[in-house]
Amino acid sequence: MRILILLGLLMGALGGFSQKEVPVSMVPLGVVKCADFEPDGQGNNIQWQKTSWNSLTRLDSGEADYTSQFKILYSAAGIYLLFSGIDNHISSDFDQDFQDLFKGDVFEAFFHPDTSIPLYLEYEISPLNKELVLMVPHINGKNYGWLPFHYSGDRRVKKMVHVQGGKSAPGATISSWTAELFIPFALFFPLNKVPPAPGSIWNANFYRLDYDSGQMIKWAWSPVVQSFHEFEKFRQIRFQ
Repeated sequence: MRILILLGLLMGALGGFSQKEVPVSMVPLGVVKCADFEPDGQGNNIQWQKTSWNSLTRLDSGEADYTSQFKILYSAAGIYLLFSGIDNHISSDFDQDFQDLFKGDVFEAFFHPDTSIPLYLEYEISPLNKELVLMVPHINGKNYGWLPFHYSGDRRVKKMVHVQGGKSAPGATISSWTAELFIPFALFFPLNKVPPAPGSIWNANFYRLDYDSGQMIKWAWSPVVQSFHEFEKFRQIRFQ
């Protein structure tokens, strides 16, 4: 009898969903393990055939609903990301790393390995191949990013961007752009649950910002309302 009661409570906690009815947002995204390789900005390496594209959903109304998507893999050394998005213009003029890239076109990735601690990694990449790397503590409803110390060697992100249909220049007319990244696990330390073992689950979210319409248009893998820093709304990824 006790077992039946416990099973009933468990089903209630899951909202009574059967296996076929569980919402996609509750199913962890499987992250396939791969061999290490060098990013070329276009996702040409055969390792990317091990996984499929995941769509980003536009959160705002706007003139252009650009297709936006990403792929993710991992190795013993770090995480690989491939972003791709249709685009008409490069709406960014930041020419240095670690500037306020979010005020222009970017793809973004947020990783929250240990959900018991409000601390996560944020990474941004622009179509001009500029990056912003932050460790973000989120305490008492406030967040503020800290830049990495000794960001070099095996702690540095490998990044390559490829622009199609035009030049890689501020204001250029283009047709799309892709960004390929390798984020080493060494950069995540001292966060817990790093590196992940097979079966490990992290929370994460992936975003895009575009300013072609003259205003900020947002995309997200797991929708948020006010801010990309709503870490409670991140989704689970499972390392296979």
